[in-house]
Amino acid sequence: MTTHPPLHTSWQIDEIAQLRDTHYAASQRKFVPFTEPMIFRKGAMQYLWDAEGRKYIDLLGMNVCISVGHAHPTVVAAATAQAQELTHCTTMFYHPTPAHLAQELAATMPAGHDWVVHFTNSGAEAVDLALTMARTYTGNLDMLALRSAYHGPTAAAQSVTGISGWRHPGMPGNVAFVPEPNQYRGIFGENAGAAPYLDEIDRALTFETSGRVAGIIVESVQGYGGIIEMPAGYLSGAAERVRASGGLYIADEVQSGFGRTGDHMWGFEADGVVPDIVVMAKGIGNGFPLGAVVTRAEIAAPMAEKFMFHTYGANPTSCAAGRAVLQVIREDDVMGNARAVGAALLERLKDLQSRHLPIGDVRGRGLMLAIEMVRDRATKEPDPGITAAVFEATRKSGLILSKSGAFQSCLRMVPPMCLSLEDVDRVAEGLDRAFAEAVR
Repeated sequence: MTTHPPLHTSWQIDEIAQLRDTHYAASQRKFVPFTEPMIFRKGAMQYLWDAEGRKYIDLLGMNVCISVGHAHPTVVAAATAQAQELTHCTTMFYHPTPAHLAQELAATMPAGHDWVVHFTNSGAEAVDLALTMARTYTGNLDMLALRSAYHGPTAAAQSVTGISGWRHPGMPGNVAFVPEPNQYRGIFGENAGAAPYLDEIDRALTFETSGRVAGIIVESVQGYGGIIEMPAGYLSGAAERVRASGGLYIADEVQSGFGRTGDHMWGFEADGVVPDIVVMAKGIGNGFPLGAVVTRAEIAAPMAEKFMFHTYGANPTSCAAGRAVLQVIREDDVMGNARAVGAALLERLKDLQSRHLPIGDVRGRGLMLAIEMVRDRATKEPDPGITAAVFEATRKSGLILSKSGAFQSCLRMVPPMCLSLEDVDRVAEGLDRAFAEAVR
């Protein structure tokens, strides 16, 4: 076997920017955070270093994909060992690693049900599959989704995504959107609870569907929508209403799963609801591409009448990483850390809110947190301008986070769950400097 020399890789920002501008499609060039480009060269747990060696605290988790830490040694070792032995094995053949991961994922689900797993390459593919499963099992077409939902960029996932900036022409139909139960700026005012929003589901079932539906899909905590928690009783109430109309309850745990909220492994557990289908990705592989749909055996069974195949869905290298992620979560009290550190950071964000008028709301649970910016606290008019200015200034403070929400007026923080209490001071101080610079 011939050993080839390493290929040339440039780390010069100008050169890489030119390569991207020349060879990336316009659609892929658009999704950039800062005004000026940046290159990351190294990551270790909750930290990143750029090409010039500057250190940052990663409050984005590379879009929530890094769950237990950049280059976590347990995850890297498991994936490396598998890749050196057999990098890929199609699901047409048997391999122990994805089979064990399926067993271990099923064990995290509510007891008393016969859970089965279908691995995909990504969260968007998992959403597509979940919709297909629901429609196949129920024989119904209509779906319900939340207006400010984000479920992915593929055609079917876009069809249940309510934010216009993520929707392209020609999305599939048969989707009715209901108001999200936002307890800060929802249509029923602050702290309205679940009841009026559950009434909206009843109205949608009566006036916007055939009366028989395939299901509803809900992010247990909305991610891109601006870290919107579901009020008590909403998830269980939505499930009850949709099931009465022949549908299934689909929990999208792509961002809120794997202990990120600090209280439970899965976000839906906070409301005591048992979903019919659970969609997961991102943190499942800690950066390795992997997604999954977990459902009851009887719901998955009709899908066997036709082929459904994801080429890399049960890739053993990614699944080895997935097994290691679950091991780290189990053995290193990752959820406890997310709960404690998230609570401490939320208190510091509340302090910032008391001192910076553009902050209309701070919210979140565990290590899913957000700051929402407004032009006026009374009117709650979104302020994407000040959000962008603060966001740009956070880079100078050594923080990496994201602009989110339907109006791009939220700063979203979803760091690796190894973020420490020692980091909280630096995050709060960096945000304080960024606000001071942006509003002066």
